[in-house]
Amino acid sequence: MVRDDQPMQRFDSVGCDLVVGTAVRATIICHERWGVMAEVLGHETVGASVDAGVIDSPSGAPRALPEEYPPVGEQVDAVVQEISRYHPPVWIRLTMRAADLHEFSWPCGCCGQLTILSPGGDGVTVDVRSSEGPGCASFAAHRSCLAGRLNPDFKGDRARVNAVGRDQPTPSAIGNESS
Repeated sequence: MVRDDQPMQRFDSVGCDLVVGTAVRATIICHERWGVMAEVLGHETVGASVDAGVIDSPSGAPRALPEEYPPVGEQVDAVVQEISRYHPPVWIRLTMRAADLHEFSWPCGCCGQLTILSPGGDGVTVDVRSSEGPGCASFAAHRSCLAGRLNPDFKGDRARVNAVGRDQPTPSAIGNESS
């Protein structure tokens, strides 16, 4: 195997602390016919957008009308709906629907049923990366679906899937890792 002495450039690490279901504040930077462009506070180097279909419409339309978009320059509450790290540039799609701000759900990549990705929910985001090069594919899963698909001998991995993001369990709750 030929190895280069140069470290691999991984664009997919940009915004790596953002996870689907995370509540964020964003500034609206411009209006488009399909929705708005935004800048996530603290993640200004990552592109972000909100489609009109995930902006509540006071008129009751299925998609917010351009005149219902938040004004340019306004800071809004949003939830990370999707993160694209497969090809550069990293891009975040946000939702501003009130229902999503309260509780954000997304289909489980294992069973297809909705899983709650908001804090306290039953879902996790799984990032798939390779040591061969940059790019990251992600999917949401119920903790139970993901843990249930792991090798039964990997008790520690199963326990970590069920614990990640929650109060960290004691080593005895994870299982005997040395065996």
